[in-house]
Parts: sequence; structure tokens; C-alpha cells
Amino acid sequence: MNIEQIYTGCLAQGAYYIESEGEVAIIDPLREIQQYIDKAKANNSKIKYILETHFHADFVSGHVDLANKTGATIVFGPGATTDYDIHSATDGEELKIGKLTIKVLHTPGHTLESATYLLKDENGKDYAIFSGDTLFLGDVGRPDLAIKSDLTKEDLAGMLFDSLRTKIIPLADDVIVYPAHGAGSACGKNLSKETVGVLGEQKKTNYALRADMTKAEFVKEVLDGIAPPPQYFAKNAMMNKMGYDAFESVLKTGNVALNPEEFEALANHESALVLDVRPQSDYIKGHIPNSIFIGLNGGFAPWVGALIKDIKQPIILVTPEGKSEEAVTRLSRVGYDNTLGYLEGGMNAWKSAGKDIDTLESISAEEFADRAKASDINILDVRKDGEYLSSHLEDAQHLSLDFINDKMNEVNKDKTYYVHCAGGYRSVIAASILKARGFNNLIDIAGGFGAIKKTDLPTTDFVCPSTL
Repeated sequence: MNIEQIYTGCLAQGAYYIESEGEVAIIDPLREIQQYIDKAKANNSKIKYILETHFHADFVSGHVDLANKTGATIVFGPGATTDYDIHSATDGEELKIGKLTIKVLHTPGHTLESATYLLKDENGKDYAIFSGDTLFLGDVGRPDLAIKSDLTKEDLAGMLFDSLRTKIIPLADDVIVYPAHGAGSACGKNLSKETVGVLGEQKKTNYALRADMTKAEFVKEVLDGIAPPPQYFAKNAMMNKMGYDAFESVLKTGNVALNPEEFEALANHESALVLDVRPQSDYIKGHIPNSIFIGLNGGFAPWVGALIKDIKQPIILVTPEGKSEEAVTRLSRVGYDNTLGYLEGGMNAWKSAGKDIDTLESISAEEFADRAKASDINILDVRKDGEYLSSHLEDAQHLSLDFINDKMNEVNKDKTYYVHCAGGYRSVIAASILKARGFNNLIDIAGGFGAIKKTDLPTTDFVCPSTL
């Protein structure tokens, strides 16, 4: 028996490779599927099943491409319907991989078709569960993402309660838990940074598995504080349900070198969005006017999905040297397949062609503190709601980056704003979006709130009511 977790940090997503006696099952594969094909080939094995735990909303799965390439059967949980061939399994159905058995446990709640796959070893002993978004380490999946369902999130939360108690909790404590996501995913609230655990530990520590919890208490707690899902979630889920263009064709049309004139023509005449994916320090020093910064060195794909509302938006890229294929690949992971090319030679070629350059003023936290003490200034905090509530600068205006496109009317174009996030990545994203909309009086604070806290500027900190 060979089990490998293939974890992708930028998506906080775990795919799985299971092999026995020359047969392979892949669970929740990424869009770029060659890695699974190569692994099976190296082991002289054949991919027999592609198991999907549900219709993923936070990324586009590679199941359709992988089935087309290998002839493997795509398996979903009960009730799943798609625009391509699948096997919609029944609750309790058993699939064979060599000497191993994979039992399908229907666990609705996160979505209606959600399934947990229980792996039994060659002796028939329960060995591990691949729990998808039904059970995370430290949390459970959000129950508000069902596609075209007439059920409420409260209805789905109730289903999730029943699924956990009838299908998951009765399993032995030594069963290994392989979830679909870890910390950083928007599919839950308080996911652990660990990516593999054991069920017994989850029974002790995961609030959702408390033995004395009523269904009403569970529904209230699982829904409490849950943020609205990013706008791209529903679009990715529909792509996973209906199918999509082959990744190879997306890469072929997207990874095209463009000279400065071709690049500029696409931006001006095809309404292509100029997306700059270089490190923020490079963007600050010089960038194409009206370009949007979302760097590859941060939470790239989720921020693209949260901020670029049209998933079919034509995109042209400014990338670090040799990173164009990576950028196109990572865009495709969240369904942004309409990349038209990248600027060959990067900003050096753009400058050599005599094209206009813009910059973003950025100052240290120390200089910012000096300016704040010397006069009244406008501070824009673009961190998430919870970060802001936990601790923030006095008199700072809060405008979460997640919702900046919808709340831009809260910012005055005639004022100068000092913009910060936690560490400096999101503030540059926010500044780039604001600059592209005509907000020209922006100053980035390098190092963000982490650096600001080391100054003597006063902050307003959250105090737990129980300590008052």
C-alpha cells in the first residue's frame, strides 16, 4: 500500500495518490495532471479511479482531463450529476484498488453530494478516511456552498451534523484523517496548519465532534462568524460540474511571448487586464500604468479569484523571468483560462521601448510613525475584519481587500492615504487596484502592521469580555 499526499500550499489543498498491486486511485487532483500520470508510470501502475469528494468551489479539479488522458473512471458521491461521464456511487459502495478497498460514505452537509472515502487495508481493517471538506483538522466544511440547491445553509449544517455523527464519529480512533484542505483555505473558519491527523485526536479537540453538542448548537456554532464565500467559488464549482477546456490548450494559448507593442495593443484594444505577478518590491519600483499587482509570492490564486470578478476576463501578464508558465498554470487552477500572453523581456523591454512607467511610493513604518505624529493623516487598513478587530491603529479607516471593489466609494480620491495590511503584500494589491481607478495619492507602508506595531504609535486592541 502506497499513500501520498500531494499538498499545494498556495491553495492549501491536498490531493492524494493511493496505489496497490499496480492499481491507482487519485483523489481530488489538481488541474495540472501530468504529475499523477508520471508517478503511476514510474511505478508501473495504472490509474483506475479518480475520486472526487465533492464539487470543489475553491479550485478547478483535474478530474476531467485526467479521465480523458487515462481512461480512469471519475467517481462522485450519491446524487451527483455532471455534463460528462461519471460513476455516481451509492452510499456504502465498495471500490477495489489492488488489495485495498475504498468504501464510499455519503456525508452531505458541505455540499449535497459530498462523500468521504474510507480506505480499508488488505485485511479489511479501517485504515484512513479521505474526508474532503466534510471534516478538516480542527474544523468542518462551510455549509453554504451547495450549487443550485433550494436548501438553506441551516438545512445543510443540520445534514453535516448528522453525517459526522452517523458516518465519521463511529469510526475507530486510530483511523487516519486526510482532509482536502489545511490552514489558509476559505472552505472553513479555523483549519489547522497540520495536513494529516488521527480521528481520535479530532474527537477530543475539534469543536464540531463534541459528544455533548446538540444539532441546534452545532448549526449555530458552525455558521457563527462565517464570512461570505469569495465570488469565484460558485464559478469554479460550476466548471467542476460542467467541464472545462483542457489544461494543455489553456497553457498553449496563455504562455505566449508578446513584445511591448503587441502587449500594449492587447491592453488598449482588447480590454485585456494587465496583471503584474512579480514581487511587490519590483512592482513598487516601476510598473505599467493601470496594471494590477497580485504577486506569485503570496496567496496568488485565491486573491485573483476574489478580486477579478469576470472569470473570462482577458489577462496579459508581467512576470519574473521564466515564471510565465507558472503564472498561467496557477491562474487556471481557479478557472481563469483566458490568459493571452506575457510581456517578453519584462519591464526592461517595456522601458527600452520607451513606454510609460508608473511607481508606488513606499515608506518604512518608522517614517510613517514620524509623519503620523507630525500631522493628521489618513490611514487605510486593508486587512480582514478579524485582523482589524483584533488590533488596529487609532483613527485608521478599515477597508478589507476582499471587498475593495464593492466599497471603493468609501475612499476619497482627493485625499492622501497611507495603506497597510499585515506584512506588505495585500497593501500593494489594494494600492494597485485603487491607482487603476484613479486614486493617485497613495503611500504604501512597508512591512505592514507587523512593522507598525514595533513603533510607538497607539493601537486599539480587542479585549475579551470575559476578562473585563
